[in-house]
Amino acid sequence: MQTIVFTVTNNLNYDQRMHRICSSLQSIGHNILLVGVERKDSDPLEVQHFRQKRLNCFFQKGPVFYFEYNIRLLLFLLFQPCDAICAIDLDTILPVLIASVFRGKKRVYDAHEYFTEQKEVRERPIIQWFWKRIENFAVPYFKKGYTVNSQLAHLFKQKYGIEYTVIRNIQFKYRFEKNDNRLVNKYILYQGAVNKGRCFEQLIPAMQWVDAPLWIVGKGNFMDQVKDLIAQYQLSHKVFLKGSILPVPLRIITQQACIGITLFEREGVNQYYSLANRFFDYMMAGTPQLCVDYPLYAEIIANYPFALLISDLQPKSIAAALNKLLADDVLYQNLQNAALDASAVLHWENEAVKLVDFYHKL
Repeated sequence: MQTIVFTVTNNLNYDQRMHRICSSLQSIGHNILLVGVERKDSDPLEVQHFRQKRLNCFFQKGPVFYFEYNIRLLLFLLFQPCDAICAIDLDTILPVLIASVFRGKKRVYDAHEYFTEQKEVRERPIIQWFWKRIENFAVPYFKKGYTVNSQLAHLFKQKYGIEYTVIRNIQFKYRFEKNDNRLVNKYILYQGAVNKGRCFEQLIPAMQWVDAPLWIVGKGNFMDQVKDLIAQYQLSHKVFLKGSILPVPLRIITQQACIGITLFEREGVNQYYSLANRFFDYMMAGTPQLCVDYPLYAEIIANYPFALLISDLQPKSIAAALNKLLADDVLYQNLQNAALDASAVLHWENEAVKLVDFYHKL
């Protein structure tokens, strides 16, 4: 069994994908350490089955944060006992590459998304140029890795000639129980990062015509704009910002929501070929959802129709689709039943088999 270090740039408590990966590997005997960032407003670390470490940084955001964190992470990795180091996305790839070369350790790349095609990166040409330079330099050195869907794996194969395993962001299997609370105390739920490219500019205006409140659970780089949109459309009585919520209480909130939201702008590879955590979280909770009609979602919904797909992302079209879900009891029941069927197949325990096999071969 191996000692494996995983590296991220978040504060660890809310990273459900890494919780699943680290727990699964720790449970079969690997010695796992997850390394992240100590923020000024970070909650105390939640107890997990694997080891965790936060690195303190003086700077909290922007290019200086990434520079400082990469230096601190490199110094940490140069002396941390391990057999393998896994970089999560481009923002930790350089220290992992340098430390693994200097120490002769195995290295792995886990691409949670196509980093250089995030909207917040694409919209800033100089920033995108910088990250593309890092990607073009570093990724070819990572011959072993995995990503979250088949389209992103294809892109890595096409660009770098590297075959990456696909390990999707699917929730642990648990039994959901149908309850009346989600229909009595109705609320629509968006859970996840509040970032650019998630259609808040369309979703929030749409709520003018929807007879249910919207809960937004999460934080991100688009939070100030979301607050401005709520004020602009005078929706403070209907759109509620709940902040970040830990995974266990979030699961209860997801189970009690009447509708989930999985929307992304069409522009950009990272949005169009997304396969979001929340898509599977709503499914596992038995919560019907409104979802973009993009290839990877449509492929799954063709077999397990647990979401209402939408291709027109104008505010009135979003509102009409949400109202249809609220009013059509037969459609709602069918989506909920399909979610139950899908949860018997689409769960983390099945994905973890591929993860365990990957590290066994490593």
